[in-house]
Amino acid sequence: MKALELNSEYFGVSRLQLMENAGKSVADEISSRFRPEETKIAIFCGLGGNGGDGFVAARHLLNRGFKVKVIIAGRFREVRDECARKNLEALKQLGRIKDSLELLEVYDSSLIPNSLEAEVAIDALLGIGLKGKPRPPILQLIKKINELDAFKIAVDVPTGINSDTGEVLGEAVRANLTITFHKAKPGLLKASEYIGELIVKDIGLPKQFELYTGPGDVKLTIRERPPHAHKGEFGRLLIIGGSETYSGAPALVALAALRTGVDLTYIAAPEKTAHAISSYSPNLITIKLEGEHLNPENIAALKDIVKRSTAIVVGPGLGLHTETAEAVKEIIKLAEEAGKPLLLDADGLKAFAKEKRELHTPSVLTPHQGEFNLLSGNKLSQDVNETAEAVKELASQLNVTILLKGHVDIISDGKKVKYNFTGNPGMTVGGTGDVLSGIVAGLMAQGNSPFEAAVAGAFINGAAGDFVLKEKGCHMVPTDLLDWIPQIIDNPMCHLEIIRGK
Repeated sequence: MKALELNSEYFGVSRLQLMENAGKSVADEISSRFRPEETKIAIFCGLGGNGGDGFVAARHLLNRGFKVKVIIAGRFREVRDECARKNLEALKQLGRIKDSLELLEVYDSSLIPNSLEAEVAIDALLGIGLKGKPRPPILQLIKKINELDAFKIAVDVPTGINSDTGEVLGEAVRANLTITFHKAKPGLLKASEYIGELIVKDIGLPKQFELYTGPGDVKLTIRERPPHAHKGEFGRLLIIGGSETYSGAPALVALAALRTGVDLTYIAAPEKTAHAISSYSPNLITIKLEGEHLNPENIAALKDIVKRSTAIVVGPGLGLHTETAEAVKEIIKLAEEAGKPLLLDADGLKAFAKEKRELHTPSVLTPHQGEFNLLSGNKLSQDVNETAEAVKELASQLNVTILLKGHVDIISDGKKVKYNFTGNPGMTVGGTGDVLSGIVAGLMAQGNSPFEAAVAGAFINGAAGDFVLKEKGCHMVPTDLLDWIPQIIDNPMCHLEIIRGK
């Protein structure tokens, strides 16, 4: 839901508009159940977006004649959400002339009123995404809400409930009614004792936006780095690829993965190729394999590094020797036995297509149209929706996530489908697909699921290409994309600059 809200803003429906719709829908529901002249309302608001929903609801309820007391879990100046701040300012202006409104800052639990008259209590303290136990003064405010002899309404999710799992995180609001938005969160269906009656309100999020990649999908893949983080904690990626002709492909994969934040990359390549790759950059670690191309005799040398890696890429620049195809089959088995996330691209896909079977480890395949035809045995339709169904069907058959590269990238794990619209014709230059593989595999190496990594990776890679196009036109080379990767990961909304310029 957080990703969807950010994506919605990227596509032109602002969070401020969504907050307005959410708060108004709460006020509408209350107005349909209670009379203004008979009802005092206490609204408990947090400092984030959920509190902003409460501020909007307060404004609409005031305009309908209700007496409203707003209790804020902190100081006015601590409201950190930009949209919530705007709605709080509007409410403060109303407070100058509305004697039916009272605003109360509770930055210490001692400031909670002992006696509070209210027929309706609204919990807008904390929304989705709560992971740990609520802390003061939120904890004391939860207890206060539960003590009140009032009809209790939770906004989006009762504070103290994990919206994903339904787990009660210490203390939680026991609501008579929960008003949630867009769709019921999974946890709401598992905590009926705290949810009460459940109503889902439409707040103007187009359902089509669920099908599109966007900045929110990138944000989902970002892990915070604690001060005590150590080398390797954020992933160790093994890339098996390269040949006498194609030494650059695995290097591009590794360099792109490093730009996603993965800690270590290892490139396993035939000895002469590995020496060439080592000369490209001091950032690259190479494993020298015996022989002129990957072959089954290399498997013994790869077993230990496969076990130590957190994700594996097989295919970039490998070549199509018969021995290489046999080795790819053995490497896939090693990955499955070790339970390591796997990405197959380029020649790795072609080798896999010869035995095409269900995979038993988290996997991403990144074919272009020709490779997809080889994998599926069928020619793709020109209709994007029919193509999406074909991608979904094959992903389900193979138990993988497929990222079909094209004018519009199509990503499916066999259940869900997403479309990516970033990217441009300048990216037909060789090597941009290797950069994509590095981004996706780097995100998988850091613990993201194949589908999350593929969705975010498609957006990041295409967005990087769009910024290069703006700088250089259709004269780009794949290394041009590398420096844009961290900028887009840190601020994926920056791509709006490109959207608005088109």
